[in-house]
Amino acid sequence: MPTEEIKDFAAKYLMQTYARQPISIVRGRGAKVYDMEGREYIDFVGGIAVNILGHGHPDLVQAIQRQAAQLIHVSNLYYTEPQIRLAHMLVEHSFADRVFFCNSGAEANEAAIKLARRYGHEKHGPGRFEIITMKNSFHGRTMATLTATGQEKVQKGFEPLVPGFIYAPFNDFAAVESLVTGNTAAIMLEPIQGEGGVHVAEPAYLKSLRELCTQKDILLIFDEVQTGMGRTGTLFAYEQLGVEPDIMTLAKGLGGGMPIGACLAKDAVAAAFTAGSHASTFGGNPLACAAGLAVCRILIEGRMLEQARRMGDYLSKGLADFKDRHHAVRAVRGLGLLQGLEVAIDAKAVVADCLSRGVLVNATSERVLRFVPPLVITQAEIDRVLETLSSIFNQRTIAEKDQHH
Repeated sequence: MPTEEIKDFAAKYLMQTYARQPISIVRGRGAKVYDMEGREYIDFVGGIAVNILGHGHPDLVQAIQRQAAQLIHVSNLYYTEPQIRLAHMLVEHSFADRVFFCNSGAEANEAAIKLARRYGHEKHGPGRFEIITMKNSFHGRTMATLTATGQEKVQKGFEPLVPGFIYAPFNDFAAVESLVTGNTAAIMLEPIQGEGGVHVAEPAYLKSLRELCTQKDILLIFDEVQTGMGRTGTLFAYEQLGVEPDIMTLAKGLGGGMPIGACLAKDAVAAAFTAGSHASTFGGNPLACAAGLAVCRILIEGRMLEQARRMGDYLSKGLADFKDRHHAVRAVRGLGLLQGLEVAIDAKAVVADCLSRGVLVNATSERVLRFVPPLVITQAEIDRVLETLSSIFNQRTIAEKDQHH
């Protein structure tokens, strides 16, 4: 089906919830994808931080093929080995003792919210239900997680929102502390706000939050849906920031493209979930877990994390150089292969220019470009993207000068 026909059918048959780019992608290999007409693109979107191993990684493909031939789905009424092995792997390499599997980041955050409320209710009574989240955060699109999300544009039109959420400015410990009451069950945040414009939490701020939570038996929830699974150069971002949460959520990179989410917690917290208190029909199915297991093995047993650290540093330095060379660039933020470039021009126009030159990037707002390439990205591919961006910024500077003359 030609791209134009696909676009016509999409306009006719799909709910119009996405502002899509005008291409149809049909295949991928490594950090590159190809459209219906055979054009090649370097993929710095990576399925929005999902394709952590790139496209078509042979170990991931084989794991999925092997498991699909054996068993795709069975109810959680029964045990399955891939689910148990993946839980073991995640627990062995994190602060957590137990895992609940679901299908997405929103579901993982929904589970974290429910777990925190249930823990608060059981330990401190029914009044302990409030959750403090951060302004400019993003936690998902279900009713509870869009309420947790500190962005009015995500909540608009869906009121009334779920009660029991209050918002504090990011990286402002005094503001969080002032909002804590006897009703506070949890403080929930992303170690790096990805969708909110790539803002990194300061270690001192996280340390103060940890101390406050420990002192008052408030649960600290890290949403590592975007930052987890090697994105920042360590398996989880919290390892670099020096603070362990009580609950952590994962998704995106966990399945390397297969839909899977996870809510991890320490034993004392996880005990609040008992049989029948929470569930998922598809969560932790053998196929998704086999994919997650392959991703974990490649990250933990291979040299992928080292590659992510090296390429993250290289990309970060390359973007930082833009600040001196291009007046359109205002700031560079991020960690590892989650980088943000704040610009003084229309970020969405830059995205369109990049697309026309064979580079996929994403704008999280009118002024911020986000770069989340697969961890298999090479130095040569980063160079090509940096050259493309530099050329676009130069052209726009020349166009602005011509307009003024």
